[in-house]
Amino acid sequence: MKYTSLSLFLALLCPVMIFSQQETPKFTLSGYVKDASSGETLIGAYVVAKPADDPETASPPYAITNEYGFYSMTIPEGNYTVIASYVQSTSEVQQLSLQENTRLNLSVQTSQVLKEVVITDKREDGNVTGSEMGKFDLKPSEVENIPVLFGEADILKTLQLLPGIQSAGEGNAGFYVRGGGPDQNLILLDEAVVYNSGHLFGFFSIFNSDAIKNTSLIKGGMPAEFGGRLSSVLDISMKDGNEKEWHGKGGIGLISSKLTLEGPLVKDKSSLMLSGRRTYIDVLMKPFVAGTGAEGSGYYFYDFNAKASYRFSDKDRIYLSGYFGRDVFTYNSDDSDFNLNIPWGNATTTLRWNHLFSDKLFMNAYAIYNDYQFEVGAGQEDLRFSLFSGIRDYNAATDFYFFPGNNHNLKFGANYTYHRFTPGALSLQADDVQIDPDDLRNKFAHEAAIYIQDEFDWKERWRFNFGLRGSFFRQMGPYVYKPSASADSVSFDKGEPVQDYFGLEPRASSRFQINEQSSLKASVAVTNQYIHLVTNSGSTLPTDIWVPSSRVVEPQRGIQYALGYFRNLAKNKYETSVEVYYKDLQNQIEFNQYYIPELSSEIEKDFVFGDGESYGVELFLKKRTGRLNGWIGYTWSRTFRTFKDLNQGKEFPARYDRRHDLSVVAIYELHDRWTVSGTFVYGSGIAFTLPESYYFINSQLALNYGEINSARLKPYHRADISATLHGKKDKKFRSDWVFSIYNVYNRKNPYIIYLDYDGNLFRGDAKVTPKQISLFPIIPSISWNFKF
Repeated sequence: MKYTSLSLFLALLCPVMIFSQQETPKFTLSGYVKDASSGETLIGAYVVAKPADDPETASPPYAITNEYGFYSMTIPEGNYTVIASYVQSTSEVQQLSLQENTRLNLSVQTSQVLKEVVITDKREDGNVTGSEMGKFDLKPSEVENIPVLFGEADILKTLQLLPGIQSAGEGNAGFYVRGGGPDQNLILLDEAVVYNSGHLFGFFSIFNSDAIKNTSLIKGGMPAEFGGRLSSVLDISMKDGNEKEWHGKGGIGLISSKLTLEGPLVKDKSSLMLSGRRTYIDVLMKPFVAGTGAEGSGYYFYDFNAKASYRFSDKDRIYLSGYFGRDVFTYNSDDSDFNLNIPWGNATTTLRWNHLFSDKLFMNAYAIYNDYQFEVGAGQEDLRFSLFSGIRDYNAATDFYFFPGNNHNLKFGANYTYHRFTPGALSLQADDVQIDPDDLRNKFAHEAAIYIQDEFDWKERWRFNFGLRGSFFRQMGPYVYKPSASADSVSFDKGEPVQDYFGLEPRASSRFQINEQSSLKASVAVTNQYIHLVTNSGSTLPTDIWVPSSRVVEPQRGIQYALGYFRNLAKNKYETSVEVYYKDLQNQIEFNQYYIPELSSEIEKDFVFGDGESYGVELFLKKRTGRLNGWIGYTWSRTFRTFKDLNQGKEFPARYDRRHDLSVVAIYELHDRWTVSGTFVYGSGIAFTLPESYYFINSQLALNYGEINSARLKPYHRADISATLHGKKDKKFRSDWVFSIYNVYNRKNPYIIYLDYDGNLFRGDAKVTPKQISLFPIIPSISWNFKF
């Protein structure tokens, strides 16, 4: 009887024990996070689910919205307080009893002006807890507070104030990242590749900040979803447009004006954004060229952004966006009948479809057209020449986002691009005679890739991101240069395969959480680059060209290692980080030392090939909140190149090798009406090559140059300040006045070095002295910005 009772007790207890060992059921919470005032989806918003029975937990479940504002997390059944937050926003808080898979769309109010300026869109400890290395997110509102040249706010120039990112020169919007060349930066505008990001010969970028929603730069640990470049990814998203009501924004500056309009086509379902900008330098210069014999000369640029979207349901939405911009420089001489015309610019179109298969599977599919052209035409009525180069792409791709569990994100996809290159077509017309390369000038290529990447937490302290990318490139006919003993070149029919290349690109990054305030991060990335921008630094013509890999031109290959320590101080009020990196580069390309443009399609014969390396240390300190905020960034780095056919095969510093690079940014909110800011930059002088001696051949002066880049320009440094007077708040209209001074203490920074001769060259008693030309002195500016 005793054992029977015990057996009966155990039989009743076992189901209870089994049930108690089972895990609490889990369900998926997903949805979109939007701006409450405009209905626009928010990138990088945080959604936190705090358990009702433990609201003070140090590590509640959370998710971050993707590029289209979608989030997903799988968490245990229960009661939660769900909080959505975003930069300079009022968080939305909702109570939720999670008992099944739930779709919860959230809205946050971002239009409210906060008393304290916040200069980050991450959660307070996002820089410590995330696995990303060398990633910066930038909002247009941050750009507006930075002093700029001629009052023209510029995203790319703001990025140059961050460690590891160097300016391409005085006033230039181009940039170098960790010792990589300008072509090694993948620049995307709504997924479309941008091949030239500069206006006014690079002094301004093509990106109108009023049309931009978000900017992300990745300079280390590049995820597997991105490829085709060695150094960095600059991913820029245009505004979707306001779904609720029509609004406008614009500005009038010293050299350009701009206007942006956005509003609903169908309220709460579709939106439209239109943004245009044009400079009026040509109009301002007319009084100065009048009577000089150069009437009709001038320069101007313009650009236009447009984007439309339509939401069929929470599961389907389509976007159509585009960009078109042109620079036009003209010179006309009435005296000599000489004229010069230089137009160039980009055009892109992106069609996207977002589809939600389930609460855990999200898809983005897109088709893209983009075109870049650069042309120089010059001469007189009876003798003219023109130089044309360009690249045109047709691209299709799809990306899948899968969320298998909380803090576990899987992304995979594929893409294909058809390239058409015109790597430099030079033609000449004399009277009725036309000298023009034939159709062999164009080159064609197919580029494709597949990838997968998995980001997940392991235990409490580790977070990993592993990825693998497989890439393929095929150069097609009609032509490729093939140097050999028996033939100088070989021709192919259009469409015939010329050369195939394959590449495997593993990527990995990790984060170890030391404590709540600090973490260690490491990354390694292998990359391949199949198209190349070849620069002839010795030419005064705009002859930089894009060329594909071929039998002669092998793909560039790179591998980058990075290690970083990240720590927040004073309850996340300050961010600090130290990163070290090493980058090994192979198959780097340059023109040979004696290249000049010629009437030939065999451009590969003028290339030389070599390797490179770069390494450095980056220090960063940022004050995130308060009336006074900003950052200090410092980089110590070295960048070298080794070419068998250059510099007698000896190693030489790259032109953008810069030992020291320092940036200081400070923004101070005096009160609700006035905000003042200032920047200071310092950089070691860039490397260049000086002639060591000169001599005459048949009465022609010849220069004997020393080792490549063995000389240095003077160090570059400059301070800028600005003050913004904010207009009084009004429900319908608000305007700001921005006063700025560029180069406050009038530093004469070197821009061009030339040789000055004092004496008689033929007698040999001349003294040759290198002298510099400086570009921008102290420049005050004023601009008026408005919203309605």
